[in-house]
Parts: sequence; C-alpha cells; structure tokens
Amino acid sequence: MAILDPVTQAKLEDIRLAGHPESFQLDSKMTRVFANVPDAGQIAVVDLKSRKQVATWKLPGLAANFPMALDSAGGRLAVVFRCPAKLALLDPASGAVTASLDTCGDADDVFFDGKRDRIYVSCGDGAIDVVQRSPKGLGPVERVATSSGARTSLFAPELDRLFVAARAGWLGSRAAILEFRPSP
Repeated sequence: MAILDPVTQAKLEDIRLAGHPESFQLDSKMTRVFANVPDAGQIAVVDLKSRKQVATWKLPGLAANFPMALDSAGGRLAVVFRCPAKLALLDPASGAVTASLDTCGDADDVFFDGKRDRIYVSCGDGAIDVVQRSPKGLGPVERVATSSGARTSLFAPELDRLFVAARAGWLGSRAAILEFRPSP
C-alpha cells in the first residue's frame, strides 16, 4: 500500500502487506485504514500517522475476505467472506466479531444503508442479500435475484438506489446496470 502526497502526487511511503489487498476502508476519525488481504486470510489495520501496520486480524474458519464497508457513524466494520459465505460485523477498535450471518455466494460488494439500518451484499451467484441490523444482531430481510455474475455494485444513499452491474450472458443477453430502490 502506498501513501501519496495529494498535491505533488509523489509517493511518500510504502507499507508492505502480507498479500494483495482487495478492499480498503478509511477511518478518518482514528486515522486508520482497514484492508482485506484475502491471500493471507487477514484484515490489516494500518495507522496513517505512524505509517505502519499496527494490527492483523484473522477470523478462524473464515477465508476469502473480499468486500468490506465501514459504518463510521455506527462504529462497525462489515467484512464479507466467500469461504464459507458469511457477513461479519467487527468492532473497528478491537477486531472482535459482534455479529455474523450466512450470506449469498461470491460476494463482491457490501454497503451500509444508514437510513434503514440495513446492509446490502451483492453476490456473483445471482443475488443481493438485504440484512437488517438490530440491537440483537443481524437478520435476513430478503434475497433479491439479479443474474449470475452480477456482483459489482454501488449504493448511492443520496439517490436511495443500489446499482448492480450485470454482464452479458451466454445466451445473448446484453450487459446492463440493474437499479434497485430499497423499501420502505
């Protein structure tokens, strides 16, 4: 991971990680970066002031951690694993798992919806999992069908929409951007 000067674009520092990172989340309140490193089966925690990795979190029995989202308002870090397919909420201060739930397969993106206190997980197996957060933990709301391979997504809170990229299919279907409007 590299730290760049935003004005000059010069590289200021290289921070070595244990493997190829997949997702980064910046915690500006605590000046840290969380990075999924699935090849090493870990989440790296980097302190931006010291420019060093200060923690390594491993979750036994869970592998292939690709998508990640930080809910800075609620103090939660969502990490989705592919083996087995599981959504885990972590305490960003300690890395402790505070809740978990089975989810759809081949996850690629995860987003917090602060308006509804929900989490959206988009998966290449052809689904979006809608998950409700509550003081008791996590609960499934709905599994919405998309199409096989449609896993890259973007939740735009200002538009109140989840967009999912669907690739062209084997039988002549065209690539498309699927648009979902959460309810209520």
